[in-house]
Amino acid sequence: MGRTAAILLAAGSGSRMAGAVADKVLAPLAGRPVFAHSAAAFLASGVADLHVVVYRDQRQMLALAACAPTPTLLVRGGRERRDSVQLALEALPADIAHVFIHDCARPLIQPDQLVALLKIVRREHAVVLARRVTDTIKELRPQGSRGNPERLRTLARDRLWAAETPQVFARDLIVQAHARVAARGLPVTDDAQAVELLGHPVAVLANDRPNPKLTTPADLAYVEFLLARERAADRR
Repeated sequence: MGRTAAILLAAGSGSRMAGAVADKVLAPLAGRPVFAHSAAAFLASGVADLHVVVYRDQRQMLALAACAPTPTLLVRGGRERRDSVQLALEALPADIAHVFIHDCARPLIQPDQLVALLKIVRREHAVVLARRVTDTIKELRPQGSRGNPERLRTLARDRLWAAETPQVFARDLIVQAHARVAARGLPVTDDAQAVELLGHPVAVLANDRPNPKLTTPADLAYVEFLLARERAADRR
């Protein structure tokens, strides 16, 4: 069946934090670094035989190594997220069959979700954690080149999902997908899209728990609140 690796992405610049924290994946959150929450979830789940931590620079690497799950392979990231994933994939040992890809700016992932994702990927070869869209989503469509105003079109909400991470793939599939994206210079916003461009279906594991991505300073306070609420619920 082969082994499973977890690529833990931590090399992002965090520019939208606007200097509120020096490094968002190392910012303190409920008494430990943001990165440590994802690392602990993967370690507790037991889904990964190898963890690949993608870091930005030497200083960050030393801090991440101090709270990384074991066994861990440290890989320096690239200029863009896509480059970082590619470098991590290239560093994988030959016996890796399945790969988790997780943005460590999402610290609320749960061990049971990781176990469920692994079961699905072994059957479907590609799966993402995702949330049903509850807002009404509008698409802005241009109305030609004669000065006509742009028009809004409402999308069918019951068919819309907001993709999150982790996203999990058969190793050969995601390697092929990223190689094609890189060779053709295709713009993709997540790893599942790279697989979709191959024409391969991607399964969905519905997420009914908060799993926000830390993007702005306000997100840190929100995630801190969510963690405090979880601790309070556990004590009851």
